[in-house]
This record gives sequence, structure tokens and C-alpha cells, in this order.
Amino acid sequence: MSQQGYVAAPPYSQSQPGIGGFSAGFGPPNSSLHYGHYGDPSSSYSAPQPGVSKSTVPFGTAAPVGPPPPGTHQFSQTNFQNGPNIPGQQPHRFQGPPPPSNTGPSYPPYSHQSQPAYPNTASTSSTAQLANQLNSMQINSYGPGTTPSSRMSSGHPASFQGPQLPPPTQQQIALPPGSQVPPPASNVNGLCAQPSLPPMARPDGIPGPVPPNPNLQQLSGQPPGPGYHPQQANYGPQMAGSQLSYPGAFPGGPAQLPGPQQKQLDPDSIPSPIQVIEDDKASRGGQIYATNARGQVPPLVTTDCVIQDQGHASPRYIRCTTYCFPSSSDMAKQARIPLAAVIQPFAIVPPNETPLYVVNHGETGPIRCNRCKAYMCPFMQFIEGGRRYQCGFCNCINDVPPFFFQHLDHVGRRIDHYERPELSLGSYEYVATLDYCRNNKPPKPPAYIFMIDVSYRNVNSGLVKLICDELKTLLDKLPREEQEESSAIRVGFVTYNKVLHFFNVKSSLAQPQMMVVSDVGEVFVPLLDGFIVNFQESRSVVINLLDQIPEMFADTNESETIFAPVIQAGMEALKAAECAGKLFIFHSSLPTAEAPGKLRNRDDKKLLNTDKEKTLFQPQVNSYEALARDCVANGCCVNLFLFSNQYVDVASMGLVTMHTGGTLYKYNNFQLAADSPRFLSDLRKDIEKTTGFDAIMRVRTSTGFRATDFFGAIYMNNTTDVEMAAVDCDKAVTVEFKHDDKLNEDSGALIQCAVLYTSISGQRRLRIHNIGLNCSSQLADVYKTCETDALINFFAKSAFKAVLSQPLKTVREILVNQTAHMLACYKKNCASPSAVSQLILPDAMKVLPVYMNCLLKSCVLVGRPEIPTDERAYHRQLVMSMGVADTQLFFYPKLLPIHSLDLKNDAVPAAVRCSEERLSEGGAFLLANGLSMFLWLGVSAPPELIQGLFNVPSFAHISTEATSLPDLDNPFSKKLKSILEHIQSQKPYTMKLIIVKQREQPEMLFRQFLVEDKSIYGGASYVDFLCCVHKEICQLLS
Repeated sequence: MSQQGYVAAPPYSQSQPGIGGFSAGFGPPNSSLHYGHYGDPSSSYSAPQPGVSKSTVPFGTAAPVGPPPPGTHQFSQTNFQNGPNIPGQQPHRFQGPPPPSNTGPSYPPYSHQSQPAYPNTASTSSTAQLANQLNSMQINSYGPGTTPSSRMSSGHPASFQGPQLPPPTQQQIALPPGSQVPPPASNVNGLCAQPSLPPMARPDGIPGPVPPNPNLQQLSGQPPGPGYHPQQANYGPQMAGSQLSYPGAFPGGPAQLPGPQQKQLDPDSIPSPIQVIEDDKASRGGQIYATNARGQVPPLVTTDCVIQDQGHASPRYIRCTTYCFPSSSDMAKQARIPLAAVIQPFAIVPPNETPLYVVNHGETGPIRCNRCKAYMCPFMQFIEGGRRYQCGFCNCINDVPPFFFQHLDHVGRRIDHYERPELSLGSYEYVATLDYCRNNKPPKPPAYIFMIDVSYRNVNSGLVKLICDELKTLLDKLPREEQEESSAIRVGFVTYNKVLHFFNVKSSLAQPQMMVVSDVGEVFVPLLDGFIVNFQESRSVVINLLDQIPEMFADTNESETIFAPVIQAGMEALKAAECAGKLFIFHSSLPTAEAPGKLRNRDDKKLLNTDKEKTLFQPQVNSYEALARDCVANGCCVNLFLFSNQYVDVASMGLVTMHTGGTLYKYNNFQLAADSPRFLSDLRKDIEKTTGFDAIMRVRTSTGFRATDFFGAIYMNNTTDVEMAAVDCDKAVTVEFKHDDKLNEDSGALIQCAVLYTSISGQRRLRIHNIGLNCSSQLADVYKTCETDALINFFAKSAFKAVLSQPLKTVREILVNQTAHMLACYKKNCASPSAVSQLILPDAMKVLPVYMNCLLKSCVLVGRPEIPTDERAYHRQLVMSMGVADTQLFFYPKLLPIHSLDLKNDAVPAAVRCSEERLSEGGAFLLANGLSMFLWLGVSAPPELIQGLFNVPSFAHISTEATSLPDLDNPFSKKLKSILEHIQSQKPYTMKLIIVKQREQPEMLFRQFLVEDKSIYGGASYVDFLCCVHKEICQLLS
């Protein structure tokens, strides 16, 4: 692939002088809403000076010389969003100029009846002339007189021939010339608008466009050579030079024509994520999925089913990018499918599934292989009558300890096989011995320290009082073991601004005592006894303290804060108490006070799309890295609640949270009335989460491959130990594997993940998850068992890690390149032979392009001045620790048509695709992505729906200020509320509800989540991206 992978010029839309050898930029300078780099031809073309002769265009078809039409949107949103054209009317190919306002190209009106954003009738005489001229030429024989028989042989000219599945596991999409990706060659500069990409040679014998007709040859300023072949010379490595005056978007050849206009590309004929999700629900939903076979592909994360552990870990704990590994590294390199597992070791198991069994071998501890140290599991093979066992990971033969001996049955299986979790289950826990504890001493129960920023803004906004009031009730809900009456977790309290205030809340005191530490350069803990206490014992003193804090600082005028010393103090307190724990820090501003970790505002929009952009994602001072390392070493996890109304440098402040397995919560422009329910819900959820403390994870594999890379909210001191000061039920670690030898198809690829941690009651335990995958020397087997959702989780994390060290443009190029490689390898090696113009997608990967496009459009990978740097750093940090279900919803939101709620049963309406054309003026839609929820209301939504939800008479009366729906006693309101609660219950973050009325300003924000459409911040529509990938595939295969 050439250097231009995904974007041809750094900013997605502003004009860039002199890029790629073109004199003019990629978009009209005023067009900040256009996206000219793999989308819209019109935005990426620069007008030539009249009279400049046009150099060769592939296929010899030439564009008429002279000023081009003002708005050549051949493949714009309008084409497939404003509904079918009126039959019988052959519209001109070039629609008029886009409206100048910002409701321009990215916002065509919703309804089919309403006035189209681009008038179909030519709006300037030059457009009309040009269209007529082109029509008369009958390029590719689809002028008005075309007969169907003279068109491409593969079905409808502009259809993506729907899901016809030749072999059962692939989706064929024919892209005939004149549809979207006509002959790949000429398309190079069309849809993808990447002028300097080398075009591909086109093999003969593929039904292609009709040979160029002679008048075109004459027109093109090229000697009228013998038919087709001279043009092949144009397919050499570099075409940019020969096309200087028109950067690839001027309709020079069939590539840019949208095909016969009466048959516009039907987005319904390209693979739909919703269809894939619904099909899986239909075939596997509600069933029991037993993990009794190696390498079986589990139901999708979006499918509800009951999982029965029968020897391999539940997919709730481990999902893989493919469940069949290629047997050799050469094969792996050929397919370029990442071999990875997404491990969520503490995932929540629903009540109808069995919780993990705890195995206790007393003082002898867990049984392990002498050589590789793998733990006893179903992959161990007992031999010699049960006296020895062969390790499934390294093949070493070990003696069975006498206490563990058991006879074998007639098939060589131990008689007690089903009585021992470690022999029959994929996941279980061991009670660890003192050898597994720090300093060989049993651990103490963990502690939670609450650290509240009491600077002027937090006190004034009412936030400090809100936190203190909530803690009074929350401390009764600290997590506890099921059999325990009360929680063993102890608590401590600190407040701070420029100095730190520690509180002694010892149960024997009548009043809490405050101790001030003003030397923030060398923080020390002023008291040991009475700082960390059992809440039940010290209840009255603690409640007293929480009542006093808001009053104590009511008159403060201190606006500066410290931050690093706060973490340091919490860590030192846990260290002194010899326990692991969590800090809950409630903070609101950039720490500018003189102290270690002091930060300045370094938010610089000039760095966007430069090689220095990566520095915005890196911490601005080194001290945070060192602090994170110390916290992990002492089992101190940092949870950070940020209430920012301006830049706070999330990349620096969030670093310790990220490396210690903590969670970052961010509330922009926090308003007490509107945002406190969301914050309190996040705080409650977080405090009650199942968590393992002071954890270390090791991933072992059978011979032939090993874990090489780890992504997540983790810290790595060496190449094998994944350290986490804490790991909760929502955190997932993505692990990449590489071959170091050939894999054996008979024994497969085995993975064991062991997490050593301290439980909430202070017991040291080992949690073991085992999974066996198949191996094959056939690429088709690898593709057949891929899981797209896990692949996207891997690609997102690896890309978001790469942004720290590589330019964003490079990261995006790598993603596009990798997508094309995986699909090209499939087409070449696994699919039945087909025309070059056919895009063939493996069944298990058919929605990979749409998800990959969503990832490419995420704000982390798109540097735009409108997107706050903090928001990008925040999203990057969240995604790094997400599991598969969370990344799935985050990149492809759920869009529900709630106007079609069936009130008679519990069913939730089926989701629709995330595209504007799925919305209807008369409807109401709910969109959720795990962080935000939008309730979108069409202008003609029925009054009874509006009355039922908002208790107001009409659309005009709805207030978009509300952040929650009123509690109304009617079936519609109750049903919607229960849907909101259900979606919310499955996600770690409380989603902010935003009410959006069609055609009002907040709709801009909502539209960014319609991920199948072109993005206002630059990002192709799904259709455009599919074409772009197809072009890359053709190039790789040529």
C-alpha cells in the first residue's frame, strides 16, 4: 500500500495548499463541513483554470475542458438519502451547488417529501451543458439510451448484489463499473479522493466497461491508440503527476459517475450490523451455550443466552479474535488477522449462571506444573493409572501429590473428574497460601480513602455537600463477601485545596480531629491510628465529620489546587496501614498550585495533524509515571471523578488512574441539578463493584505461541506480569499472541489466565480461566471462526496505544491497510473465483468494514479543533480498559425506534441501523453508546407520544434542557423508562440523557453518532469506506 493509507491530507477538510503536488487544496476553503478524503468528490476537487488541458484519465475518457460544475456531488449523502428519484425523470448527473450554510451537505433534510438539499435539476447552465455533453457520450454506455444488455454482466449496475452466499461463509458484493467502485483503477482518485495512490492494473477478461468509444479517445488529448491497452500504461505506480489540475474528483471517467441514477446504491444491500446481531439472537438467543468443545465460536456479545461452563472459560471472561489459530507464523503473516484474547477476569455472571467455585488445598496450595508453573486444569492428562500427569501447556510429566491421587476410569479419566472444579471447569478459584502473599504475611482487608477537593468552586457549586451527604448512606453499602454480615473494607477521609487535611475518626473520639499537612513537596501521613477505620465502629464520628466538612470550608476563597501530592498521601496512608485499597478523588480543576505534579494549560490546537499531536496524549510531566509505578507497587488504585468546566489535562491527570486499574469519570460543566443523578449513580455503582485488589495476572500458553502484547488499565514492569493495583468487573485486558513455532492441529492452542489478587474480605486468591482453541493449516478455518466484535476491541486498543508514539495519519493508514489485507487474503485464498469488481467478505467478518470505519471516525483518531483535547484523551482512556460488549456499543451505538413500542409485551423494538435515513419525522428514536443517550424527536412526532413521555401538548412545548424523563403514570412512559434502565444496567457508566428535537442546534451532536453516515468532523460514510477498502483490496490483488 502506498503512503496514503486513509487520509490524503492532514486536516480532513480545510484546504491545504500544495498537498500531494496539487496547487489548490482539497476543499473549497470555506467548506468546513465537507470531508474530502474518502468521501465526497465535490469537496475534494480544485477548480482548474479555464483552458488548462486535462491530462489522461484512466480508460481514456476525458472530461470536457473548462470550469467544472460547482457542486459535483456524485456520491454524496443525498444520492442515497433523499429517497428514490421520481421514475421516468432522468436527472442530470451533477446536482447543483450545495447550500452555503452549515446545514449544507452533511445535513440533508430527513423526509423524502421535503425539499432535497441538492436540487436534482441542474441549477446552472454550465452544469446542464456538461451533463448533456456527458450524456451524449454515453460513457460506459449508461447515457439515457442505454439498454440493460449493454451494461455490466453482474446484475444491476448499481446494486451491491445483496447477500448471495456462494460458499456458505462469504458475502459477495458485486461492485460493477458505474456503481460505486467501478473499475478499481479509475476509482483510485474518485471515491477515496487520494490523488497520489497508485492505481492498479486491471486483468483482462473481466467483464469491464464497454471499450472507450473513439470520440472520447480523441477528446482526451491522447493518441487514439489501439483500444484498451495503451491505457494500461496509466496504471503505473504514480498517477498524481499526470493529473495535476484535477485532484481526482472531477468527473473524468466512469469511476466518478454514480451509475444509472434511477438505481441508486441501496444501503440495504450492504452488510448490516443490525441484521448480523438480530440473526444471531434468532438462532442462539435464550439457549444454553455449553463450553464443552475446543475452538467453538460463542454467541455474539449482543445475544442473551445462558452459559454453562463445561471445561472452557465462559465467553463472559474470555473472547478471542478467532477461535482457530493458523498453524504457522507464515500463515498468520499472510492473513494478518490479529491473534488475540480479550480477558475480563472479574466479569459479572448473571444470577442464572453458576458463580465460580473456590478450591482450597490447604497448606499445600494449588497444584502446578513443575516446569511451566501452569495451574491444574482440564488440559492436564493423567497417565500411569493416575499417578502422574502430563502438562497440556509444556508437555512436562509431573507426579501427582499423594493427597490428590485418584484412580482412572476405562477412558483414562479420573473417577472424581466431575467433583473437582479444577478438572472439569474452565474457570474456578484457588485459595492462595502465604507463598502468594506480600512478605509472606496474610493481607489485611482493603481500604477506601475518600479525598475531596474543597477549593472555592467545588464548595460554591454545592458539590462538596452533595458528596458528603451521599457518603453517609453509601458507606452502609460497601461491598462484602456473600456470607459476611458487614463489609471488611475500612475507610478514611482527606480534604484538600493547596494543602491536605487528614481526619482522625477513631471510634473513641466524640468529635473528628483535623490535621493539616502544608508541606506538599514531601507528603507524610500525620496519623496512623484513627485515620483508616471500620465504618460501623466509627459511624457516629464519621457522620459527624461528613456533616461538618461543607460548613468548615463554606467561606473558603482558595481556588488553586494540588493533585499529585493527594495521590501520594493516599498511597502513603495505605502503605502505612499495610493494606491495598482505592482512592476516590473528587477533583475539579487544573492543579496549578506550586507542588509536585503541577500542570499548565498546554492545550494547543496548532499541534493538530502534525507529528507533535501525539504529545497531547502523553503526560506533560514525568512525575505522574513514577507516581503510577509507586501506586501499583503498593496496591493503591486511583478512581478519579473530574468535574471540569475547562481544560484539565486528562492525559496527565488520568495517567495514574489508567495504570492502577482505576476508573475515570468526567462531568463536563457539572450542574448540580442536571448532573448530580448521573454522578451519584456512577459513585454508587463504583463503590459496590466486585473488585480484586493488589492483583497480578499471568497468561500462559501451550507450546508454539506466546503472549507478546498487553493492552488495558494495567502496569507492566516486565514482559510477562500484568500488574493491576485493582481490577473490577468492567475492566478487560486485551492480549496479543504470536507464534514462536508451528502449532499442532491435534493438540490445538491452549491459554490459561491466572489472576492472583486480594478479595474484599482480605483473602489472597487465584482466579483461573482456561480456554482451548483449534489450529488449522487452512486459512478458511481461521476466517470462519473470527469474531468481529473482539477484532474491533483489539484494533481500537492497539490504535489508541499507538497514538502515543505515531502520527495519527499513520495509525489510520495502518488500520485501513490491515482491513484490506485481511479481506484481500480471504478473497485470494478462500473465496470461489470471482470478478475483480466483486467485493467478497467472509461471513464472520462481513461487518468488519462498518465497525472499522466507526473506529476511524472516533474522536481519538480525528484531530479537529472543534473536539476538545480532554475529550479525546478521556475516550482513549475509557476504551483502553473496555471489554468486548462495551467497545461494540461504543463504536456502533444502539438506535431504537421507540414510536413503535409494543405496550402489550416486554419486547424491546428491534434496533435500526445508525444512519440518518432510518430516522423519520413522525418518529422518536433512542440512541445509546454507553456514555450518552439521546432521545431524538421528529418534528411531526404524534402528539399522544409527546404527551405520554413529557406531559406537554406538542413538539414545540418540549424542553431540551431536561436530563431525565418525568415520572408519568402511563404505559408508554413506564415502558420507555424500563428500556432505559435495562440498557443502563448493562453498562459501567451512567449515560447522560440528552433530548434532541429535529432541526434544532443540539442535533449536530446527535448526528455524530449516526456512524454509517458521513461525519461532520471528517469521516467517510459506510458506503464510501466500503468502496475505499474495496479499492485497496483490488490494488493488493492486482
